[in-house]
Amino acid sequence: MSRQDIFQDALQRVREIGADAGVAPEVIAELMHPKAMLTATLPVRMDDGSTRYFVGYRCRYNTVLGPTKGGVRYHPQVTQAEVQALALWMTIKCAVVGLPYGGAKGGVNVQPKELSPLELERLSRAYVRAMADFIGPNIDIPAPDVYTNARIMGWMMDEYEAIHRVRAPGVITGKPIALGGSLGREEATGRGAYLVTMELIRRQGLDPKQLRVAVQGLGNAGYHVARLLQLEGMRIVALSDSRGGIHAEQGFDVDSIWKEKQSSRRVRAVYCAQSVCELVEHQQISNQELLGLDVDILIPAALEGVITPDNVDQVRAPYIIEVANGPILSDAESVLLERGTVIVPDVLANAGGVTVSYFEWVQNRSGYAWTLDEVRERLAEVMTRAFGEVWQVAADEERSLRSAAYARAFRRIGDAVGAHGTREYFQEGRQQD
Repeated sequence: MSRQDIFQDALQRVREIGADAGVAPEVIAELMHPKAMLTATLPVRMDDGSTRYFVGYRCRYNTVLGPTKGGVRYHPQVTQAEVQALALWMTIKCAVVGLPYGGAKGGVNVQPKELSPLELERLSRAYVRAMADFIGPNIDIPAPDVYTNARIMGWMMDEYEAIHRVRAPGVITGKPIALGGSLGREEATGRGAYLVTMELIRRQGLDPKQLRVAVQGLGNAGYHVARLLQLEGMRIVALSDSRGGIHAEQGFDVDSIWKEKQSSRRVRAVYCAQSVCELVEHQQISNQELLGLDVDILIPAALEGVITPDNVDQVRAPYIIEVANGPILSDAESVLLERGTVIVPDVLANAGGVTVSYFEWVQNRSGYAWTLDEVRERLAEVMTRAFGEVWQVAADEERSLRSAAYARAFRRIGDAVGAHGTREYFQEGRQQD
C-alpha cells in the first residue's frame, strides 16, 4: 500500500471498529475529518549557496480533548496522506492512555542524511517559520519523530521564541535537557513498549527467559525496547535497520550492536568488551526475512505498512508488539487475527513517547523538573493502567486488543463530544418546546 492510501486504510478502521463498538455516528464523523492541515514550501539556503525547496506539512487532527500533540518526521517519502493518518492515530493514542490532548503530526519531504548539520538547522528553522502561527504551547505541540531528535527540537523552539519574542519551552517537547527537556524522554517510547510487553507476558503466563524476540528497526525506540526486554532474560535473535538485518539463534548483546551502530551507522553483529568489539556468528537477512522468522515476539519498530496482504502469510510470531505507527495494514491484520495472533496495537504499545512528552509539557508549564525515577514511575502507572483497561474491554466484549483500544478511545472522545450536546440532546430540546 502506498503512503497515499495509508490514510484511507486508517479511516476504514475507524468506520469498522466504530460501528462494531456502537459508537455514536457523530463521534465517527468527528474522526473522519482533520480539523486543519497546513502545507508549506520551505526554501533552504544550501552550503554551496544554492536554494532548495522542500515541502512541509502539519496536521492538527482533533481538539475535542485538548491542544494537539504529535511529532515531526524528516523522510523522503513523507506525504500529506501519511501525515493525516499519523495525526489520526495520535488522536486515538492520546485518548487510549487518557492524556488531555488531541492528535497532530508533521513532516518534511526530505532525505535528511544528505544534508549537512547547518542545512539541517536551516530546514528546521524554515519549518517553524512556516508553522509559527499554526503551533503553540496551548494550540499544537510538536515533538521528535523519524529522523528528528532533541537537537532539532531545540532549534525549532529557539526559532519559535525568536519569532514570537517570548520564552515558550512548552511549545516543543523532546528537547535537550538543558533547554527544558524531560529526563526519560529519549527512552520513553521503548520503555512504554517494554512495559506493555511485560504486562502481556504476565497475563499470558509466559516465561520471559524462554522467549525469542525479533526487532525490525533499530532506531531509538527499537533499541530501548530490545535492551529492556533483554534485561528481563529474553533472547533478541534478530535486529535490523533500513539497510537490512542480522539473525542468530543464540541472541545478540543489544548494547554492543547499538554502540557499533552509533559509530559505523550500520547494524553489525558484534560483542563489545569496553572499547574492543569483535564480530559474532550470525546470518545477514533482509527486513522482509526478519518479519517471517520463527520467533515468539515480533516487534515492528520502523515505518508503517510493512506487514501487508502480500507478506502476511510469512509472519509466524504468535505475538506482535507494534512499536512503529501502523505497521500492519487492516487487510493483513484480519488474517493474523483469524490465525490467533495477539497484536498489541500501536495506539497503546508506542504511547510511552507522547506520555512522557506530556510530562515534559507539564514540567515546562509548572517550572518544576521531575527526577528520572519520578518520570519512570509515572510512565509505568499510565502504561499499565491503560493496558489493563484495554485488556478488560477486550475480554468483556470479545474484541481484539486493537478493537478494544479504539473502542476505549472512541468512548472517551464521545464523552467530550456529548458534553457539547449531541443530535439526540437537541432533538429532545425541540420536542420539549
